[in-house]
Amino acid sequence: MNDTPSERTGFWKRLTKGLTRTASELSTGITDLFTKRQLDAATIEDFEDVLIRADLGVENAARIAEILSLGLYDRKISPEEVRASVAHEIEAVLKPVARPLVFDPAVKPFVLLMVGVNGSGKTTTIGKLASTLRAQGKKVVLAAGDTFRAAAIEQLKVWADRTGAALVARAPGADAAGVAFDAVQKARDEGADVVIIDTAGRLQNRTELMAELEKIVRVIKKQEPSAPHAVVLTLDATVGQNALSQVEVFKRVAGVTGLVMTKLDGTARGGILVAIAAKHGLPIHLIGVGEGIDDLEPFEARDFARAIVGLQD
Repeated sequence: MNDTPSERTGFWKRLTKGLTRTASELSTGITDLFTKRQLDAATIEDFEDVLIRADLGVENAARIAEILSLGLYDRKISPEEVRASVAHEIEAVLKPVARPLVFDPAVKPFVLLMVGVNGSGKTTTIGKLASTLRAQGKKVVLAAGDTFRAAAIEQLKVWADRTGAALVARAPGADAAGVAFDAVQKARDEGADVVIIDTAGRLQNRTELMAELEKIVRVIKKQEPSAPHAVVLTLDATVGQNALSQVEVFKRVAGVTGLVMTKLDGTARGGILVAIAAKHGLPIHLIGVGEGIDDLEPFEARDFARAIVGLQD
């Protein structure tokens, strides 16, 4: 998923614009706090609160505040210095987890299981991945495993038509594991490189979700013992702290191996990505700042860290 410099610049602009609400809250809080105030214990405490309100997580906030305070008591520090320091610390948290989604060419078919609650941007993510893989000349099979929603099946059909990927689907209400089985079988028969399996995202009844996902994995393993080769969770940034509990559930249920964070443009709580990175250490593959296929790009730690505190590139 390599982009040209102009595409990266375009996405940087969209990312900066998308994170405006998060950056504005964080930047305003820092400016209000560090303009004409000395760095003392009370300031550090208030600074920690600003970071927590941006959803960076309690532990991250405490660590960043402590680092800022080391040896700096009783002196003035500019808001710009503080923003640069925060960006540096956020980048340090994110750098180890900023990892592209790699489709191992030695594994054929490479089976990718996509999980996430309904409305998280899962189908658009599948479309983006299918589009990228097709552009690389790969043969792709999409499996419409969210059989509970007719709209989900239709959406995936649109992406298959648009990208030239093959589609395996059954009627709404069909057995999702059966769809996954057929998709892997089709990929093997036709020598496809990648199978991407969509799944239902109902968290209301976790037992049911768990049973269905476990069955899908069990059925896939009968054909490909090493599969699924990747399990990617799509998260909607606008849900804030709720995203942390979604990671917990899907990690336990599906053995998540990596994350995609979407809709960062619709929230003032973009810091939740930092909290998730610090707590779970899962690779972050892609981030999205809109609804379109071009609004989803490989995750870059430095870009995100600077955009979230309102620093220009």
